[in-house]
Amino acid sequence: MSNELIWFFFALINFILIVLSYTFFGKTGLFAWIAMGTVLANIQVVKMVELFTFTATLGNIMFGSLFLATDLLNEKYGLKEAKKAVYIGFFTLLATVIIMQIALRFEAITDNLEIDNALRTIFELIPRIALGSVVAYLISQLLDVYLFQKIKARLMSPKLLFIRNIGSTSISQLIDTMIFVPIAFLGLVPNAILWDIILTTYLIKLIVAALDTPFIYLMVKIKPLNT
Repeated sequence: MSNELIWFFFALINFILIVLSYTFFGKTGLFAWIAMGTVLANIQVVKMVELFTFTATLGNIMFGSLFLATDLLNEKYGLKEAKKAVYIGFFTLLATVIIMQIALRFEAITDNLEIDNALRTIFELIPRIALGSVVAYLISQLLDVYLFQKIKARLMSPKLLFIRNIGSTSISQLIDTMIFVPIAFLGLVPNAILWDIILTTYLIKLIVAALDTPFIYLMVKIKPLNT
């Protein structure tokens, strides 16, 4: 199966899971998804793949789902709850970085070196990636929730939710990409690949924003089992 087919399947699975999380747990499910997603996205982004003939990083779908979650919170529960979700994601990522950096300081026994090296391969990159992510995350997510409200003030119709969703996300994701990618990867990859990553990261995020639109309409109509 090609990377592109896996990617579309992966996106579908992410969106189905966030719908289920909201259906069963309501706002709490969205907060939990954002906490989990900020960590998983920063682990996935370490892996580079070829998508649509370009070099790209994983994590873009998960990052995109975070914007979906905050947009839904903004739409149904207001700006205060959306901002709360952003700060939860920020704290979760920061706590993960601190905890794992201390965990890596322990010396593993000889029989466990392979696992220890695997953890170091992932989490020794995380501080730099997390720095880029934390800065980009706070700026872009807060921008997203404010832009969503500004657009909603002018275009309040439920039928125009797609404009609020895609409009706020497309601008905030551009800012996110332009901040995150250089901090995380400048000097680690050739400049040509760096620009590939910037281009594909943003384009993929736009595709994710378009793909998640039917799901935000669906979730707006859902009455969670646990509110």
